[in-house]
Amino acid sequence: AAALSTLPDRTLVLFEDDLPHVYGPSLSARPHFFLRRDPKRDRTLMCVVAETRDLIAMEKTNEFKGLYHVLQGVISPMDNITPELLKIRELFPRVADGVEEVILALNPTTEGQMTALYLAKRLKPLDVKVTQIAHGLPAGGDLDYADQATLISALQWRREM
Repeated sequence: AAALSTLPDRTLVLFEDDLPHVYGPSLSARPHFFLRRDPKRDRTLMCVVAETRDLIAMEKTNEFKGLYHVLQGVISPMDNITPELLKIRELFPRVADGVEEVILALNPTTEGQMTALYLAKRLKPLDVKVTQIAHGLPAGGDLDYADQATLISALQWRREM
């Protein structure tokens, strides 16, 4: 712990299997993240991401204050990546430890959606709310530059105003 306190400002430290993984100052907007051990994190919310870089992207928004779970990939039958090869089994005891909502923040690819559907089905018996981040047009995007798949996604994920 003393060694971790000597890290420069804006260093991201993630704990995986209780081992620290340190990411350089350019990757984080806040000083010294100790995500798993930070008592200020909302332990009733868990955001599931595919890769550490996705966690960093989410954290840069300064919007999500809950816990994270990194799957280390997505289900991809074409690449022989099955659920057993991902960090899915480790998710369930973490969710059972007081998590009320699991937010699936996976890329809107076929593999990402397949993984999201698989996780939603497996999480249902735990009586936890499962949500997925919205997909569609980026902020400031123009409709005439969007491809059909993006427009379809934007329509499907619309919300009432």
